[in-house]
Amino acid sequence: MADEPDEATPLDPIPEADSTEETGEVGQERRWSLPSLLVLCLATATVAVAAVYHLGTVFLSIAPSNPVSQHHAAAINAHVLPEFEQNWQLFAPNPLQQNVAVQARVETIDSDGHRVDSPWIGLTAQDIAAIRGNPFPSHVNQNQLRRAWDYYTAWHDQQTEKSTGFGGPLSEEYLKRIGLQRIGRSWQGQKIIQIQFRSATTDVTGPSWTGAPATASPSYRQLPWWPATDDDYRGLGVF
Repeated sequence: MADEPDEATPLDPIPEADSTEETGEVGQERRWSLPSLLVLCLATATVAVAAVYHLGTVFLSIAPSNPVSQHHAAAINAHVLPEFEQNWQLFAPNPLQQNVAVQARVETIDSDGHRVDSPWIGLTAQDIAAIRGNPFPSHVNQNQLRRAWDYYTAWHDQQTEKSTGFGGPLSEEYLKRIGLQRIGRSWQGQKIIQIQFRSATTDVTGPSWTGAPATASPSYRQLPWWPATDDDYRGLGVF
């Protein structure tokens, strides 16, 4: 009878490797040296200061005028312009408190050689009529005359109507050509020789609960007569 095999003996367990020996210093916590910490802190502080300065100057550039922005205007403009220039304001501007209507009249010479003045023609009223009820109003009707008048007033003394700088003559020519283009070369069959402008300014009446009084009548700013020549019609398409 064959000898029976010896009973199986359990395998001896494989000794685990010493994790400390194999991994070395992997488990050891990494520490920053003092110079590295100083550089890191300095860089963080520099970025934070730069960000605060940038945001502060941009904020002041688009905020309404105030003592801080006025006192540091040079520094603000030096940082913001031109790379970070904004074309909008942080807060909405003050609403219009006056309605300004531009009017014009022309002078002609009749068959008897007499000078005849036309009644005042409401140029702004024409623009308002073209805009009202129009879902797609023209930018010409909305802005051309208004910007031309603003341009003129910016370059003329209100008391004497004399030019205050290089923009004065150009603003006069621009305003005159707009009026002549709209009225034409003649009035009631007579050739136009002069044109005159004026503005009618009316204060906007506040809501009833404010107690603001209603404006009784507009105030006028009347400009001198300007001669109308053939050169003033050049390029206007008026025949």
